[in-house]
Amino acid sequence: MKNRSVLNTDAYDKRRFKEIFDMSLGLQKVRGEGALPMFEPLLADIWASLYKMKPEILAKDVDSVLKVNKTLMDRIMADESFVHYRSFTRLNDLLSAIGTVKFGEKTNQWLADQKEEDEDFQKQIQEIHAMQRRLQEQDWQEDPGSGSRVLEEIFNEMMTKFDKKLQQLLQNNSHSFSQALAQAMQETKQVKDGLKSLLGGCSAGSGDAELKKVPLRDQLALAEKMASDKTMKEIAEWAGRFKQIARKKQKSIHKESMGRRGVTLGNDIERLLPMEFGLYMHPISKNDFLRRFVEGQTMQYEQKGREVLEKGPIVLCLDQSGSMYKLDTQSKGFILTLMSIARRQRRDFCLILFSTLTEIHKYEKGKIKGSDMVSLARTFLGGGTNFALPLDEAMNVINESRFKQADLVFVTDGEDTLNDSFLLEFNKKKKEKDFNVLSLVLGSSIHIVEQFSDRVIQVYDFDDAGSFTAFEI
Repeated sequence: MKNRSVLNTDAYDKRRFKEIFDMSLGLQKVRGEGALPMFEPLLADIWASLYKMKPEILAKDVDSVLKVNKTLMDRIMADESFVHYRSFTRLNDLLSAIGTVKFGEKTNQWLADQKEEDEDFQKQIQEIHAMQRRLQEQDWQEDPGSGSRVLEEIFNEMMTKFDKKLQQLLQNNSHSFSQALAQAMQETKQVKDGLKSLLGGCSAGSGDAELKKVPLRDQLALAEKMASDKTMKEIAEWAGRFKQIARKKQKSIHKESMGRRGVTLGNDIERLLPMEFGLYMHPISKNDFLRRFVEGQTMQYEQKGREVLEKGPIVLCLDQSGSMYKLDTQSKGFILTLMSIARRQRRDFCLILFSTLTEIHKYEKGKIKGSDMVSLARTFLGGGTNFALPLDEAMNVINESRFKQADLVFVTDGEDTLNDSFLLEFNKKKKEKDFNVLSLVLGSSIHIVEQFSDRVIQVYDFDDAGSFTAFEI
């Protein structure tokens, strides 16, 4: 069997790429759009160059039909920005796969641009594809005979000639090819950052950790959706911004909960006494500090008040009537931020979308699958506004044992009427079930909402500072 790689790939590399290729619709799509023969082996080599610790181009024994791939890989791996970028992709399945998709797309686009500007180049590609089809037809015959060998020789000669033409184009248009590579790297990084924003929590550095918990197949599906869907990108941007704000809010609450009434032993960095930091900084006492820290014997403030893990579930009623569409991506970022708070604090989370109908989603401990995230991004109910429906549904949810003592957040930009008997019954049950309602009203009257809420905040949109009060729950 002929080696279809121009790199020092082994059996593991080939098997791993096939597994990832089978998972990735993005890789399959870019292969189908390949502008060159032998494009799938080229993608496999791009992946290996990104993934392997020490990828090297073979100096000899390269099949003549792969000379074009060797030329392209020589140029890609010699690029200065590629060498720098590899420090992020080595042994990283996700980044290597996304990078391969992006490099494949940009290579296809660059080749298409060259075809438009160079008729001879375009003609050669057409002739090569025609010859490749003839060879495939010969392979299907039971006894292809000597005719097939002749066609193979002609095809090899055509590929050798085409390789020389490609080398010339790469030399003459080196800058545009480097730009294409840089753009592929930048877009890959944007997709990774977007995934971290979507999946990450409200603590610094949690994005990578959360991402590793997601199966690779789901990571790839979400990454490819992120790469092609403008809405997902915008949701990720809003989620990233809101989570940064939530992180500060939660940190402030944590600091406020620290009591100076007592000192205990432990190894919670945020609660260590100042004197312990002084001991850490001094070279004589540093080792003793580290020993005591590892053993949980360093002095720290005793925390007062309700522990984070004792907080109740979060129920979010979010208006999705027609007028809320303009704030749709903001609202999805807001949802994911509240969900990340629930996940970090191990609190159950229930989302009730409403207009003149409702849609209910429950997430145990705030955990959401990648497929559910894509589905949420696509969901928008539209229609009018009905407050009674979501409040009834919220009460049904809170009646469940796992949702007792919930924090209820009600968000709307609309107005509705509620009869006195409904309000009386709701407020009675609210007191019995011991839960509070925080309402955010976006640019409309608060008169009705005040009648079932413990606190009402008027805001312009989700990026208004008042909205961030919800991150303190």
